[in-house]
Amino acid sequence: MAIVSPLADMSARLSGLIGAFTLPDWLLHELQDKVVLLLNHVIGQEPAALERLRRQQGRCVQLSWREFRLQWLITPAGLLARADAHTVADLHLHVNQEAPLTLVQALIKGEKPAMRIDGDVMLAADINWLVDHVRWDMEEDLSRVFGDATAHHMAVFFKRVASSLREFVAK
Repeated sequence: MAIVSPLADMSARLSGLIGAFTLPDWLLHELQDKVVLLLNHVIGQEPAALERLRRQQGRCVQLSWREFRLQWLITPAGLLARADAHTVADLHLHVNQEAPLTLVQALIKGEKPAMRIDGDVMLAADINWLVDHVRWDMEEDLSRVFGDATAHHMAVFFKRVASSLREFVAK
């Protein structure tokens, strides 16, 4: 009799649930717009990132996982805009990891998921540079709203939560 680990069973159930669940188009577009806003906020804080993306203006990047697709157009300002679904992508990034729980575990550990990359090599190199070098300074953003001291305490709390999650995933 084969013994199935609870984590593997939970991952299989989560995969089945995600596979059966589809978001309405309007909600999917709203979520994609929010992702674009967050990415632009983070990219906008790094002048080198803006410069790299300015060189790629007009290019389209598609990120896919399972049946989910996100497409971004690079603007002349070096930021991203959600591209129309019919826009032909210059770079396709497809996340190979099918199991959602395994994918989340890898991301929490700070690992890049296995991907298939097709398209423009220079654009892929610039996107890889962004992934490797651009980080969100959450504490700075929180300090604008709550003040420096409170933002510092909140950031320490979030870092502890993230560390605990990493340790849990590692076990």
